[in-house]
Amino acid sequence: MTSLRSNHGFTLVELLVALVVSGVVLAGICSTFYSQHTSYINQEQMVSMQQNLRAAMYIMEREIRMAGHDPNGDSGAGILTANAGSIRIAQDITNDAGTGIPDGDVNDPGENITYSLADGDGDGDTDLVRTDHNGGGTLMIAEDIDALNFVYLNQNHAVTAMLADMRSIQISVIARTGQASRGYVSSTVYQNQLGQTIFIPMSGDHHRRRLLTAEVKCRNIGLE
Repeated sequence: MTSLRSNHGFTLVELLVALVVSGVVLAGICSTFYSQHTSYINQEQMVSMQQNLRAAMYIMEREIRMAGHDPNGDSGAGILTANAGSIRIAQDITNDAGTGIPDGDVNDPGENITYSLADGDGDGDTDLVRTDHNGGGTLMIAEDIDALNFVYLNQNHAVTAMLADMRSIQISVIARTGQASRGYVSSTVYQNQLGQTIFIPMSGDHHRRRLLTAEVKCRNIGLE
């Protein structure tokens, strides 16, 4: 009877070759997975950052545009403080009952507002915050904001520091991702619309960033 068993097997060289080939294939799979996973995380971070940035700009634009809203002409609404890194505005848009009817003052919630940078969530990073000086407190509008810059222009579109002459405002906001990106080094020097440098990353910084700018015309200021 013929035996079905065979004494032939793999040689040590064949086993080593198989292990090497398997290792190369496995390393390629792991490398591809890691690359795809890193790319996914980076894209997710970028999308979150851009949504955060656009939402913050929308809120600021809408409210700053209303600066000086003063139907009764006696509330003192307007631009109250104008700094390069913060702005305080007033608008008469409601009354004590919150009915949305101007009452001749800017002492109601949402009528005296400051936008600035601060550590809004206590994590050690700067955020864009909105302070309501009429009891609303300070709220974080957008997290991980590296720079907030305002440029004030008069009716001739020239830069001015005079509150009474301000008619439009250029806003620049720089946001960064919450996590650093391995292998990426940030070296971009960020400027506002006038070409003035407003942020330079530190050496060895690995965070990705985006700059968003807008110009807001304060349509309620300077009316006769």
